[in-house]
Amino acid sequence: RTKHCREIIADRKSLRQTSMSRLAMKILTAIVTLSLTSALKIVLPGGTGPLGRVLASTLSQSGHSVTILCRNSFLAATPNRVSGDFGWVGRSFLESIDARNVRLRDWDGGDLLDIVGNDWFGWQEDALKSADIVINLVGGFTAQREMAAERLIRESNQMCPMTLHVSVSPTDEDMAKFKPVMLKAKLDRLGRIEKMYEANCNNVRCLRLPLGKSKIQGCCDEIMDLIK
Repeated sequence: RTKHCREIIADRKSLRQTSMSRLAMKILTAIVTLSLTSALKIVLPGGTGPLGRVLASTLSQSGHSVTILCRNSFLAATPNRVSGDFGWVGRSFLESIDARNVRLRDWDGGDLLDIVGNDWFGWQEDALKSADIVINLVGGFTAQREMAAERLIRESNQMCPMTLHVSVSPTDEDMAKFKPVMLKAKLDRLGRIEKMYEANCNNVRCLRLPLGKSKIQGCCDEIMDLIK
């Protein structure tokens, strides 16, 4: 009888331990699942500029997957800045811990007449198909900026229509201060781009942020607050 009681007690302990193990596994699974679901796939067209570099690093450190769309990924990753036309992040940055989730991807930039090679083929499916957020950081104030936005909107709507689009442009005040030449034409273009986003995207935020190197971290913080 005593032996039988001991066996019952042992069975209960074993059952309790098994239940605890199962509970621990469920908690661990929930934590892993939450971690995976909170990580976003974010695309940064024009992300080789100063703001793009800081933003890509911040997103990467937050566990998000970042794809920088650039017109020439080879030049963008070279040790020396070969051409300002393509922007530059540098191989050392891409190989650093800050950029462990960052990759460069060639794209056409909306202008098929202003690209070299064929590495940009298939960028839409590669970058946009499962993108959660597309943050447009394409710079310049020529027609190229408008064509890039149109291209992003059209391709995103085909690949993933519920993607959050974030259009980033300078404030009117900073445009007048730092980019006064042909100011009206530039402001009109920025306005058309924002209207294009609002008219054609299901989920969009248009941000006007200040210009200047000293403002980069603040701009990055505002974008991060938006996507949290």
